[in-house]
Amino acid sequence: MRILFIAMANSIHTARWIDQLAGRGWDIHLFPVESGRLHPDLKNLTIHDFLPHKPYGSNHGLRLAGAWPFPGGATLARHIMKRLMPSWSDRVRRLARTISKLKPDIVHSLEMQHAGYLTLDAKNHLDGKFPPWIFTPWGSDIYLFGRLSEHARKIKDVLSSCNYYAGECHRDVKLARAFGFDGEVLMISPVTGGFNTEQLRLFRQPGPTSARRLILLKGYQNWAGRALVGLQAIRLSADVLKGYRIAVYLANQDVRIAAELLSQSTGIPIEIVPRSSHDEMLRLHGRARVSIGLSISDGISVSMLEAMVMGSFPVQSNTSCGNEWIRDGETGRLVFPEDPENVAGAIRLAVTDDALVDSASDINARLAAERANESLIKPEVVNMYKKVFSRGKSQYVVK
Repeated sequence: MRILFIAMANSIHTARWIDQLAGRGWDIHLFPVESGRLHPDLKNLTIHDFLPHKPYGSNHGLRLAGAWPFPGGATLARHIMKRLMPSWSDRVRRLARTISKLKPDIVHSLEMQHAGYLTLDAKNHLDGKFPPWIFTPWGSDIYLFGRLSEHARKIKDVLSSCNYYAGECHRDVKLARAFGFDGEVLMISPVTGGFNTEQLRLFRQPGPTSARRLILLKGYQNWAGRALVGLQAIRLSADVLKGYRIAVYLANQDVRIAAELLSQSTGIPIEIVPRSSHDEMLRLHGRARVSIGLSISDGISVSMLEAMVMGSFPVQSNTSCGNEWIRDGETGRLVFPEDPENVAGAIRLAVTDDALVDSASDINARLAAERANESLIKPEVVNMYKKVFSRGKSQYVVK
């Protein structure tokens, strides 16, 4: 079976999803939505890009199709090619050529605004003759962008053109149907695949969650992320945080400055976590009593799932699909992402109610073992591709 993924090559989500197919002898290919660094966890596949940046010092079974063959001169070559052959830099045409030459049995787009749009344009360039197409949304792809006039039409076009849908939450399935998707929903599962829940128990701090004295805050502050609201909430709840420390990960400069000033004014130790591996982030959740993630839009937040797996009490925006995993006030708190008072109330609850966080930890561990366990999700993913392959049998479909 030959599968072509159109996705962000620098994303851990892409790497973890594709890794579920390792060891099956399938012919796996990746067309990056833009040139740049490859995630170091990508392995055992062919990358289709003129100038991909291979992870330094590692092979990982990566094959580079169309790569610049020399150790230097790549940037100059790119500029020359763009000037002499403008169509060369047209990613739509390059993807269309790749599909025509490769003839994959399945095309799978991971994410909408880059991968989905690009795949749709390549399909249109090929006059509608196309392999079976699976689409998977990430995070805010439909829930937020579908409400923006600039994107709504394009989202409808993607969803009315793809053959299959594999998503992360039921909320987005309903939205996809409303946007014109009339194909088959193959599965609902986390976009990164599952977790080795048994092994990850070893990453947890020994003892109950109530004995932990770390609060973890996702540091995204951008068009969706609201980390600064989280810092305001910590200020408002500072009186109950004596003996606690705060760790902020994925923080930009605005968040770093605000965190340092907050630490100075409250005396609460605040650490900015440097870029870390996935295992290191899981260990952090495994030492945290509370894990906070705030954004105006999300799907199934991966950091929320990581918190649940690692026994940390999740405080998550109510603008995500968190309600499909969390029982509000029992196994976590769903909060308004732009209301620091509301978030502060959730923090106060989580740091003052030992019985609550210990009970939530036990319930979430059982739920993760049932719904986020890689031993259950991986076979389902493999069977999904087998199902689509058996129907397509390398024959292109028209839709």
